[in-house]
Amino acid sequence: MIFKKRTFYGDEPERQATEHPAELERRVAHLLAVTPGLDAADVTVTGKGNTILLAGFVATAAEASRAEAAARNVQGVAEVINRIETVVAK
Repeated sequence: MIFKKRTFYGDEPERQATEHPAELERRVAHLLAVTPGLDAADVTVTGKGNTILLAGFVATAAEASRAEAAARNVQGVAEVINRIETVVAK
C-alpha cells in the first residue's frame, strides 16, 4: 500500500491546534512525564476549560513544585490548581 502526503490543490493543509480540553490535558501530562527530576507516575491531570488540576502523590515538595511550574509553561493553561501531596517512603 502506498501512502501519499496530504495536499489540497498542491499545498499542505493548515493544521490548527484543537481547543478540546482533552488535548490540553494530554499536553500537560506529556510534559510532566518528560520533566527532569519529576516522577509523575502517580499524578493525574484534569482540565476544565483552560484550568488544570494536578492531583496525586510525589516523593518530595520540590517535585510537586516542579510539576506545577511545568504545567504553567504549557501554552493554553491559564490557571493551575496543585493538589499534589508528598508521600514519605517507609
